[in-house]
Amino acid sequence: MAGKSADEWFAEYELSHRNPVNKRIHWICVPVIAAAFLGLLWELPAPRQSWIAINWSIVAMLAALAFYIRLSLRLAIGMAIAFALLACGFIAYRQTLATPLWIPSLALFVIAWIGQFIGHQIEGKKPAFFQDLQFLLIGPAWVLRDFYRRMGW
Repeated sequence: MAGKSADEWFAEYELSHRNPVNKRIHWICVPVIAAAFLGLLWELPAPRQSWIAINWSIVAMLAALAFYIRLSLRLAIGMAIAFALLACGFIAYRQTLATPLWIPSLALFVIAWIGQFIGHQIEGKKPAFFQDLQFLLIGPAWVLRDFYRRMGW
C-alpha cells in the first residue's frame, strides 16, 4: 500500500473522477465489475483436498480485505459485508440456475468496463489504474465511502 492513507488514495483517485457523469457511471460500474470479477473467479477450477476446498473468489476477497483493513477498518467492515452478500448470492445462483455463473459474470464484466471507458472518455482522463493497479481496489472503497457519506455515516 506504500504507506498511503485512505484520504491520500481517494484524493489521487478523484483526480480522474471529477465529471458528474463519469462519477455516476463509476458508482454503477465499479461494483458491477468487482462482483463480476469475483463471479468469474468463483467458477475457476481449484485444487481440492479431502480436508479443504479452495475457492479463488474467496481467496481474492480475503486478500482484498487485508488491503482494506490496512486502509480503513470502517471500509473493511463494509467490504466484508458486501463480499459475504456476494458469496451468498453466488451460492444461491449456482443452486437455482442452470446457466454457469461465468456467463452472466463475463457479460456484466465486459459491459461495465465499456461503461467505465465511456465515463473516462467523457472525463477526458485515463483510468487511475493505468497509474497504479492498486486503484482497482480503491474504486470499490471509493464507492463505499460515497455510500457511507450519503447515509450520514
